[in-house]
Amino acid sequence: MEEQGNSKKRTRKRKTRKPKIPSASLLSLNDTNTIFPLLLAATAQLSNSQNNTPNNNSEILIKKCITKLHHSLLSNNQTFPISVLSLFPVLMNSKCAGIACRSAEIVGLASLVSLEMNELVALDEGMVKGVILMLGSGKRKLSVAACNALLDLSTTLIGRQKLLEFLALERLMFGFLQVPASSILVSLYNEDKRSVALARIAFKEDGAAVSLLHAAITLINTCNIEQLERIPLKLAEKFLVSLKKLWGKVHNQMLLGNAWTSRRERDLNLRDVTVNNLAESIFRLSINASENVIPLPSVIIDRKIFGWGELSFENFMLHHWESSPSIVRRLSGSLIEEDDIFSSFAQSLNCKEASPTFLSCVLKNFISCVPIASDELNIISFLEEMRSELGCPIIYHQDIRVLRTEQPLKKEVHFFQKKFDPCCFKKLAFNTTDIMKCEEAFKEGYTIALRGVEFRFASIAAVADALASLFGQPSVGANIYLTPPNSQGLARHWDDHCVFVCQLVGTKQWTIYSRPNLQLPRLYDPLDREHRFGEENSLAVRRKFLLREGDILYIPRGFPHEACTDDGGSSDLARFSLHVTFGIEVEPPFEWEGFAHVALHCWYQTQKQLHHASIEPLSGTMDLMSVILLHVMIELIGASDSTLRKASLVGADFLPLEANVWLNLDQKTTFNHIMDQINKASKFLEVFRNVEVAIEKNEDPFHRMRWLRHLYQETQTVQEHDWNVPFGEFQNFFPAYAQHKDMAKAAFMQVKSKFCDEVLFEDVIDRYKLLLENYKKARKQYMNGMLSLHCNGFLSP
Repeated sequence: MEEQGNSKKRTRKRKTRKPKIPSASLLSLNDTNTIFPLLLAATAQLSNSQNNTPNNNSEILIKKCITKLHHSLLSNNQTFPISVLSLFPVLMNSKCAGIACRSAEIVGLASLVSLEMNELVALDEGMVKGVILMLGSGKRKLSVAACNALLDLSTTLIGRQKLLEFLALERLMFGFLQVPASSILVSLYNEDKRSVALARIAFKEDGAAVSLLHAAITLINTCNIEQLERIPLKLAEKFLVSLKKLWGKVHNQMLLGNAWTSRRERDLNLRDVTVNNLAESIFRLSINASENVIPLPSVIIDRKIFGWGELSFENFMLHHWESSPSIVRRLSGSLIEEDDIFSSFAQSLNCKEASPTFLSCVLKNFISCVPIASDELNIISFLEEMRSELGCPIIYHQDIRVLRTEQPLKKEVHFFQKKFDPCCFKKLAFNTTDIMKCEEAFKEGYTIALRGVEFRFASIAAVADALASLFGQPSVGANIYLTPPNSQGLARHWDDHCVFVCQLVGTKQWTIYSRPNLQLPRLYDPLDREHRFGEENSLAVRRKFLLREGDILYIPRGFPHEACTDDGGSSDLARFSLHVTFGIEVEPPFEWEGFAHVALHCWYQTQKQLHHASIEPLSGTMDLMSVILLHVMIELIGASDSTLRKASLVGADFLPLEANVWLNLDQKTTFNHIMDQINKASKFLEVFRNVEVAIEKNEDPFHRMRWLRHLYQETQTVQEHDWNVPFGEFQNFFPAYAQHKDMAKAAFMQVKSKFCDEVLFEDVIDRYKLLLENYKKARKQYMNGMLSLHCNGFLSP
């Protein structure tokens, strides 16, 4: 009997009962806390049913429960049962579209309740995956509901990161690509007439396409470089094409100034997608694009820029680089030849006409090139800082100048005088009317000067990129100047960078004066740009160069110059002139002074590694302060020593093999000379007093050396000086150091002597080239992004 009783008990344990679902009509769901057990029971039956399809009774109960939850969230009910969220992965997978859609809405609303709730939802893998799976359902209603929930979840960083982790972006991009791009029409909505880049985009399109686009843009603009690189290449390329087509429509609306400020147009679907959001997504997806700029063969650059002689480049470097103007004449008299480096650029402008009919078309395709800091190596940080300005139409003085020099006062006059007003701090963007006025200004004798052309034309970018490699610089800037007949644009001036002037159309008369100061001007140092030249300058040695189509003129930095299309009535100058200039801007890290700073860094790092093995190890605060002061001393020497101001060509990609031999030897000789100068000229009391005075005046003695943070990235403490905040820490630390001046002097002199005696040129090259490559990478990413936003095929009206 005992065995039989146990057997009956086991039999009862094997029996399972389905939850009893009460009739929905008998329920009263006034208390949200009672919903969880009811919804749990109904969901359990849903899970056990075939194909996840609810029966009529459970379906009605689920709908009533989630409707109550939905109302609770809409009314900000603080008693919302958090535990109920665990059921929604199953509910969002329901075959009943009504249940799935309402469940997604609740997940989205819950994400907006608080940061804590948003994090709770984001960290629930089931809920996040449930929303993402709904995107691929193929049903418009489900896709829209999932997109809206996804957008609600993406209001926080953790929400966006979790969506990226589970590949939501790829599903969004693929979904949007299924929408015919031609059917999407846009308008702009600017509530308070702020910058047009912040205007919201209103879509004349149903919610499905807009929701997919909005969500995709939101996630793209959250991605870091690694996440962007993980997007499948083909998918990213196709999505980018669609974004560019949309960007063309948005850009045209900006130029027309059609941003409306009322909500009268009821048929428009207005989302929080702004002009700069769209521009940023295009920029990000283009950062690592390799097809934007096709590298130019080195032999073509060599022959075009430096002539056809076997030793032309070597001759240029020996006799003209940074010291003397020179000119390369085109051998043939034809216009732009088919194999010329400027042929594709000239063809894109169609500039063979007697008048520049291409001007308006070109300007309409331009947007503002937001300035990037010279030492910014993190392109994502740049985008986050400048995103509110990205995508704006061209801005006067930043992107374009329209000016002429009036005689006989030789004074520059701007056509858009109000936009040039230095008292006006607001950046003024161009519209279609302003662009048309540029044609009027040209007819009145004004020159159109356009900056940053390397970010607007891939053909110009290719030349600039090749020149940057040739001279060992991170990048080369390019401007174009369109000057009418019998006119002068810029007044006489000098530049803080070397310039190659390439005459494309017409002819232009150049006058170059002798350099008034033997000291090379430096990038970012204050210059007298008021063009006030004394009587001695008017009598100074001058050289005249008449540039014809295809000629190239080199002007070193610091040489005053001016140019005009008037040469005493010569018939050769009756036509307008178009030329492009390439500026070799030598950034502080890539002068010889910069190379000396890198050398000190490399030597100091080696000393730290050998700390335990060295007989006389460098250690302690005194030695660290000595290294910091020696950096300051190198800068002081560079302020007066012309050699340290010159461009270091250590990272240059030389073309002729023979040039490598003598230039490498020349560089090593230069480096040894600099080390001798540092050894002889370094005086402790001079540098100590310089820093002391700077601190007394609350000035930063390291402002020109902020780039050193890219070398000393691992330093985080006072003991390991942080160059990201050099002045704050140093100012607090200096008084204690100054109390032991005799000891400090001895340590400084020892560090200086050991550095100059022990450092080797060969030990510095790799670290210097790595720094250069990091700079070049950031510039290349910026160029790729801007070129993509300027793609003429998508911006044409």
